[in-house]
Amino acid sequence: MSKNLTFDAVIFDMDGVITKTALTHAAAWKKMFDEYLRKREAEHGEKFIEFTHAGDYLPYVDGRPRYKGVQCFLESRGIDIPFGETSDEAEKETVCGLGNGKNDAFNKVLNQEGVEVYPSTVALLNELKEAKIKLGVASSSKNCKPVLERVDLLSIFEARVDGVVSAELGLHGKPEPDIFTTACDIVKADYSKSIVVEDAVSGVQAGVKGEFGLTIGIARENNVKELQEAGAHIVVEDLDEIGGIEGLNKIFAKFN
Repeated sequence: MSKNLTFDAVIFDMDGVITKTALTHAAAWKKMFDEYLRKREAEHGEKFIEFTHAGDYLPYVDGRPRYKGVQCFLESRGIDIPFGETSDEAEKETVCGLGNGKNDAFNKVLNQEGVEVYPSTVALLNELKEAKIKLGVASSSKNCKPVLERVDLLSIFEARVDGVVSAELGLHGKPEPDIFTTACDIVKADYSKSIVVEDAVSGVQAGVKGEFGLTIGIARENNVKELQEAGAHIVVEDLDEIGGIEGLNKIFAKFN
């Protein structure tokens, strides 16, 4: 690492930070929940109130592990169903069944449309790698590995802590900091000398709880205020506003 740099590692979220998959996830959640709520209307006489992006996805689902997202949304609507088993089919009325139905919808869109990346994030990743900064990816998604493989970015990271790894290690999901701290532990970096890059409120909250040296919020959803209120040190709409590794170094030094 260059002696001029004041940080040792950067841990990136994936969806909405590296890849343009956050909206794909949001669309898959809406499709699954709207179908389920219509079913409840038909079977239980409950008035259908659609699942919305601002009112439901962002506060209850965005950034959280899949089944936790299902639970948080259902609780917000006063709906109580069994948790079930992780192997439940999508047709089964359990938390796991609904979550697996969402994943089926996500993978269908992914296979049809492919994956796009944010060029500014990829440029920064390459710059950081060149400077020998330790890099990790921390995502709630169980699709993290195949998605990064599709855009040829998996090998750039020294640590990957995703939904699969979290389940294996029994980690708490965002807004707890476990996935970020575990990624730092893998690359042997101090949290206070590390940066978290997130687009979800729950992810920013996790960065703050983990007492990282810098937590950057990326406001892809016109949610600057929400990310600031969650505790982000700085909020940008895209990483091209950072000014590359030199700009990142100045921002880190400002807060440390």
